Amino acid sequence: MTREMLRAKIHRITVTEANVEYEGSLTLDVDLMRVCEMAPYERIDVYNVSNGNRFSTYLIEGQPGSGACCVNGAAAHRVQVGDRLILCSYASLADSELPDHRPKVVLVTDENRVRVVKDHEEASVRA
Repeated sequence: MTREMLRAKIHRITVTEANVEYEGSLTLDVDLMRVCEMAPYERIDVYNVSNGNRFSTYLIEGQPGSGACCVNGAAAHRVQVGDRLILCSYASLADSELPDHRPKVVLVTDENRVRVVKDHEEASVRA
């Protein structure tokens, strides 16, 4: 059996542009793509923290060091500049691979620069 597991995630990246007229996809600063080992044309799921919208698209490389996070095409209707997103990619893993699997979790600053890179997430605890 295989399971779909979180492979990489960029947490709370800020939308810098929304371009309905572009052919499609999400333009992402290539430096951020490299840090989380995401590839051009890789499918990602996008979770809009600001409004609850969710959609899937694929990545294209943006200018290195630009902090770009531009949602293009029809998906641009689901975001506004300034919205916070979570970008996730997944991988199919065999059960035997699960014990050693660690996702790449990238936390970014308000300017979409890498703040922290982790290999796990912790559950939030409410008091």
